Amino acid sequence: MSTLQDIITDISERLDIFVRDRREEIARDEVLGASDPVVDVLLEHASAALTGGKRLRARFAFWGWRAAGAASSPESIIALGAALEVFQAAALVHDDIVDNSDTRRGAPSTWRALESAHRGRGWSGSSEEFGRTGAILLGDLLLGWSDDLFEEALDDVEAAAARRARAQYARMRRDVTLGQFLDVAGEAAWPTTPDALHADRARRIAVLKSARYSVQQPLLLGADIGAATSEVRTALSEIGHPLGLAFQLRDDVLGAFGDPGLTGKPAGDDLTEGKRTLLVAYARERMDPASRAAFDARLGSPMSGEEIAQLQSLIRETGALDRVEREIADYAQRARDAIAAADFDDLAARELDDLVTATTVRAA
Repeated sequence: MSTLQDIITDISERLDIFVRDRREEIARDEVLGASDPVVDVLLEHASAALTGGKRLRARFAFWGWRAAGAASSPESIIALGAALEVFQAAALVHDDIVDNSDTRRGAPSTWRALESAHRGRGWSGSSEEFGRTGAILLGDLLLGWSDDLFEEALDDVEAAAARRARAQYARMRRDVTLGQFLDVAGEAAWPTTPDALHADRARRIAVLKSARYSVQQPLLLGADIGAATSEVRTALSEIGHPLGLAFQLRDDVLGAFGDPGLTGKPAGDDLTEGKRTLLVAYARERMDPASRAAFDARLGSPMSGEEIAQLQSLIRETGALDRVEREIADYAQRARDAIAAADFDDLAARELDDLVTATTVRAA
């Protein structure tokens, strides 16, 4: 198992088996198994939330494990990769509620899908409220499942390595939760935040919410599962930090300028949501006070396609988009330099280098 398709296939199959086992376990329960089919509504949407995606976090974990020498069994790294994908699904389910997002990967977001299920069954009460509440619970269920899979990944890992992995996983959960809160708070607190601090806050959110969680920590978790040396863990950390930032900055660009047909999200989604990204912070730095005030008044409000295009044009004119693109290229090069400097075998180095491209040169 080393090709990209093999890894994605193995992770997807592991997720299918896990969900099937959980459903069979519930069916055998003397209370849940005897209940009406309502429980199936939640389980069906949990399964749907795990479908699709590029499996980037699982891929980073796999090559962190491979770079470490792959001391544990392949089943361990596949279980870890599956755990990360379940955690990511939980994060996306909750994120779409927080952001009030209607779509995910071109389909209704989970809370909207549950809203539709409520309406289609003719149940009483508010369909929207049911959708939001049901999705919160579904996300919580997925978080628990992620922990279950993570513990399975540690079954044949030696004790010291397992302790490091548990500490890393706990830190990952903490970072992404606090990063998400800072993101939400940033959308509310920006009027009281000095203009000079906007970029610093946006960068800190990018590190916590995505850079560590999407790239650096999966690499290190794979290394922990593989009983990596301290030298390997340091090398992977030096790769993961700049690459994680490049990943988030590319996400910011796509959130403001991405093609809806490729991203599966509405045009200018981050602009209508009022995301205070580094791209936005850089744009504001180059505006005069009157332009900045007008920009702030429009950001985060419902806009027509023409109004979104005007805001996109304004961001381009400030040079913020070019500045972010230069930073993405710089961070990507730092990651490539760290890969080249590391003492990895040729296959691991080549695959990690390919992941730099997959992470930073993408349209979705």
